[in-house]
Amino acid sequence: MTAEDLPRVLQQLWGLEGPARPGPKPTFHISDIGAAAIKLADTAGLGAVSMSKVAAELGFTTMSLYRYVDSKDDLYVVMLEQAFGPPAPIDPAAGWRERITAWAVAFRDAIRRHPWVLQVPVREPPLSPMQLEWMEHGLRSFEDTALSPADSLSAMLLVNIYVRGAGALTAGMTPDAQQAPEANQLYVQRLTMLADPDRFPTIAGNLRSRPAEDFDVDYDAGEFIFGLDTVLDGIEALIARRT
Repeated sequence: MTAEDLPRVLQQLWGLEGPARPGPKPTFHISDIGAAAIKLADTAGLGAVSMSKVAAELGFTTMSLYRYVDSKDDLYVVMLEQAFGPPAPIDPAAGWRERITAWAVAFRDAIRRHPWVLQVPVREPPLSPMQLEWMEHGLRSFEDTALSPADSLSAMLLVNIYVRGAGALTAGMTPDAQQAPEANQLYVQRLTMLADPDRFPTIAGNLRSRPAEDFDVDYDAGEFIFGLDTVLDGIEALIARRT
């Protein structure tokens, strides 16, 4: 396979473009198109992104945009490349849990900055430069463990799935940090009123056995780390078996 066999969007992102297409010299770089699309998505969600709206944001016609990207799926590739950016450097002195935790937290933070990334259709595994950098760093988290290459890939994908799932679950329900205690207490009050002990004995028992402050849930910190640690405990058990 040669560079010419790659989709044009990947050729551009990797700097492997073939001969220039006929017509005027390109006015924009593909990164400019990605930035314009991200601006639309950050403002009004992924549904606000269309070829025509991105073209209008840049000040040229929709047909002109097709000189840079062949389809909306290609546009999504560029958007994800720029939305995530490069991963944080790997700390060579850290253990595997610290490495993959830092990777997962950085992944979560990228989702928090751009929640719409969870709505981008996943058509194939990543092939763009930054996406492969993230994959590389995730896999390197398991260096010097007893995991096989296949195990490491599966473990990284498991953490990826957890972060994406946690992000999707909490994207629309995390209250403003200053209002979190009040929002949680209001939820507890409503739950206490509605959770009849005869119909919901476990929920009611949980409410009775825990002090009110225990329900001040921090979805972005405490709950996220609890879930991540539980996932990593399972991976640690796998490493112990492989060892």
